[in-house]
Amino acid sequence: MGVKQRAGFQGALGAFSQEAVGQLLGAGAEAVPYPSFEGVFRALSTGKIDAAVIPIENTLAGSVHENYDHLLHFDVRIAAETNVRIVHNLIAPPGTRFKDIRTVYSHPVALNQCLRFFARYPKAERTPFYDTAGSVEMIMKDKPPGAAAIASALAAKLYGGQILRRSIEDDRRNFTRFFLLYPSKRFPRKRRQARQWKTSLVFTTRNIPGALFRSLSAFALRDLNLTKLESRPLRGKPWEYLFYLDFLGREDEPRVQNALGHLKELADFLRVLGSYPRGD
Repeated sequence: MGVKQRAGFQGALGAFSQEAVGQLLGAGAEAVPYPSFEGVFRALSTGKIDAAVIPIENTLAGSVHENYDHLLHFDVRIAAETNVRIVHNLIAPPGTRFKDIRTVYSHPVALNQCLRFFARYPKAERTPFYDTAGSVEMIMKDKPPGAAAIASALAAKLYGGQILRRSIEDDRRNFTRFFLLYPSKRFPRKRRQARQWKTSLVFTTRNIPGALFRSLSAFALRDLNLTKLESRPLRGKPWEYLFYLDFLGREDEPRVQNALGHLKELADFLRVLGSYPRGD
């Protein structure tokens, strides 16, 4: 792997995911955009990119379920996580006056996170677009009359847009958590230094009373703090579920090894997705 890593992300250049690439890999990494999350995972698995940076949950919108499914179906490992503060800005071509804005483009999630803004300015019509940064690219290229977009300050800078209103999101405590992924066969083995570690895994249980309770007791008995539990449908078995779990601890710690051994005795399926330094 070269010094300058190529890291894939979903969206257009200027997306919040590109900010996460910078936070996780530094300014020297090359951010490579893909139109879909599946495209990012496929590019990683075929060696077209060295790493991938994908969102896994947002403090307001919740989990990115598609990416939980991809973590199971592709042979990847989580190497790190980071949190990006989501600041939504109203962006338009230079010279556009705020009072002339009639149509605002952005990703549906971003639009829904700025409802107070639209309630205050009802003449601005919300119009869904596939991507936040992509909406800026579109209005700068096509320049539809009275159009603006909601996206990051980075997107405005990259495409030459003018920020008409800054930080228009309803909730300032709006963060998205991102994972840094590598293929399992090319996973960096050098251990980082970190004050606290987190481990993510996925497992299934038998469909019997108390199965989930007993599975989680493997962690409670060893004072391991669970930070997230997410269920996803188990394909081919209606009304049965996979459980994605995050807890504080490193995979090679003795008590974590004991907990995983305990869980393995109870679970029908268990896979550790990665141990990594806990993000701020």
